[in-house]
Order: sequence, then C-alpha cells, then structure tokens
Amino acid sequence: MTTPTRLRSEPAQEPPISRPAPLARRVLAHGFYETGNVLRNGEQLLVSLILPILVLFGAHRLDLLSGADVPGIDLITPGVLALAVMASAFTGQGIATGFERQYGVLAYLSTTPLGPVGLILGKAVAVMGVVLLQLLVIGAVGLALGWSPEPGGLIWLVLGLVTGAAAFTALGLLLAGTVRAEATLAVTNVVWVLLGAVGGSVFPLSHDGAGALLLALPSAALGETLRTAAMTGAAAPIPLLILAGWTMLAVLAARRWFRWR
Repeated sequence: MTTPTRLRSEPAQEPPISRPAPLARRVLAHGFYETGNVLRNGEQLLVSLILPILVLFGAHRLDLLSGADVPGIDLITPGVLALAVMASAFTGQGIATGFERQYGVLAYLSTTPLGPVGLILGKAVAVMGVVLLQLLVIGAVGLALGWSPEPGGLIWLVLGLVTGAAAFTALGLLLAGTVRAEATLAVTNVVWVLLGAVGGSVFPLSHDGAGALLLALPSAALGETLRTAAMTGAAAPIPLLILAGWTMLAVLAARRWFRWR
C-alpha cells in the first residue's frame, strides 16, 4: 500500500493592481457622459437649442433689424449663437452643477480618480460638445434663412464661441458653487433672459453714450465678437479680451468661494 504524496502548496498569486485610466481618457469619458445627459434632457434641449431657434425665426420673420445697413439675418444669427452658448454654458451647467452639489454627487465625484480638475474639465468638454451641435444646427437654420457669413471669419467665429463658452461656464460654476441649487435655477434663467433681451447678445448695443458701458458685459462682448467675425471676417480684439477677463475673474472667484457641498 503506497502512501499519498504530500502536495506542495503553491504561493498565492496577488491580484493585479487596478490603476486609473490616463487623465485625458477620464476627462473625455466624463465629458461624453455629461453630453449624453444634456441631449437626453428635454428641458436643457429646450433652453439650449429649441428656444434659440425660435428666437431666430421670430426675429427674422418680424424683421426686427430691418433698419440696419446689412440684412437682418446677418445680424441676428451670430446673436442667436451667442444666446445659445449662454444657455448651454451658463444656464445648463449652472443648474446641473448646483443640483449635483446639493445632492452630494459633486463632492463624491471629486474624490474619485477623476478628481476636481478632471471633473471641471469634463464639464468643459460637455459644454463644447453641445456648442458644436448648436453651431451646426443654428448655423444650418441661419443659412437656410439667408445668412451669409464671411468664410474668412469662421476661425474667429469659432474662437469667439470657445472663449464665450469658457467665460459663461466659469460664471455658471461660480454661481452653482456658492448659492443653493434653487437659487441657481432661478438666477441663471432670469439672467439668461435679461442678457439675451438687453445685454447685447442678440441685438447690438449702441457704442455711444452711457449705453456703451454695457459693452463690458460678457453677453455684449460675445455678441460683438461673433457679429464682427461673421460680417467682416475679422477678429474683435477688445470683446475677446473682455471675455478672457470675465473668465479669469470667475475662475479666481470660484477658487476662493466655490464649495463642493
């Protein structure tokens, strides 16, 4: 009778270490996720895309800028693009971030491998994705209505959209990180309507008298940048500097007062 041989115990293998994906991949993944949320949200689509298109149709049909030296549609379309950027970057991101903060989601996501910086960059990617969609859709509607932008100004138009999106995203995040979500919801919508109506985004402001002070508003700077690019094919350096200044001020204020909870 043979005795059973003793089995030698194999050393236990350690499980592979799970490492986070590179920062760029994490940011893009979060940006695509937030973009999908915007496109699935009927309320945000209404504010970011449908209402601006209705404004474009209404202003064109009513011929509100008929007294200008250029066709009214050439003035209105860049202004409606500015209105749409304000809706997605300021109103949309401000409201979404405000409620994420109130429900604790924002603080939770900031502790994941995405981190605070990756979270903010992901939101910026989402805004730019929506802005690209707005440019394609509203631009196509404007072209169908007779809009004829200067081809050489398209690069300045895109630069203005990016700079404006950065400024209004920073302002929206600043508001969302400092007041309650319900207040963010009310303030962003009211400010969006006011800036769209009298803030120089859709309708050009006078450059003479006391009204010229309103040209320092980010909405007026964005509208002036887009109109100049589309109508003359040139850059508008002063409005671009104003937008950059608003971006820097909002970022610095957010670093000082933004609260994750």
